[in-house]
Amino acid sequence: MGRLDGKVALITGAASGIGRAIARRFAAEGASILIADLSETVREGGEPTRALIEAESHPVRFVATDVSDEAQAQAAIDAAVSSFGRLDILVNNAAIGTDTPLTETPLADWNRVIAVNLTGPFLMARAAVQQMLTQDIVQGVRGRIVNITSQHGMVAAPNDIAYGVSKSGLVYMTRQIAVDYAKHHILCNAVAPGKILTGKTGRAVDPAILAYSESRTPMPRLGTPDDVAGAALFLASDDASFITGENLMVDGGWMAF
Repeated sequence: MGRLDGKVALITGAASGIGRAIARRFAAEGASILIADLSETVREGGEPTRALIEAESHPVRFVATDVSDEAQAQAAIDAAVSSFGRLDILVNNAAIGTDTPLTETPLADWNRVIAVNLTGPFLMARAAVQQMLTQDIVQGVRGRIVNITSQHGMVAAPNDIAYGVSKSGLVYMTRQIAVDYAKHHILCNAVAPGKILTGKTGRAVDPAILAYSESRTPMPRLGTPDDVAGAALFLASDDASFITGENLMVDGGWMAF
């Protein structure tokens, strides 16, 4: 039996990178998957996430979703329920950045990052919790939320102020939801990745950035999307039924250094 047999999981930003790895891992562990992303285009190249999951004979749907839009966020939750009957797990993974410091960040860019990275999880979590409150308690839990935060929610994100502030806010949101809804048997936790090599190009793989990340990471390698997927799986599974409000670091020891 898989660790998520019979569960329904909605994962935002699952077309590429970390979200893609989480969707595939959850499907392999028995979950029915709802992918919510702007499109099915894979940033790092390759077959769409939905196609890969379908090829392995797992239940999956894709719904085009801008998480910062209230109606679209609600529609994604509704699609999961109409397709699979309930919603057990929400993973808030969709995120963007600007790669700019304070004085070089236009207001429009700031607003878009906050809209996607912070308002998006708020809208998705609000709709998900409203659905979860209607569901039966199964093994002590009505539903689970896993937010993908970042080490940059605790320490500065060099030259990316909007991203860092948004992730810091999401760390707080995780704790607030956890405290408010624990009595309703809804759990909310987060995974905070360190430097993860997702296949992105540009500044993410700039030699200077990689050298800095390697110097800050005690382990002799940087992270992969599968490293994050494993942590998300733990928090989404029955193995974590008495854990809520936590922000689990997956950073090779960066924050311990």
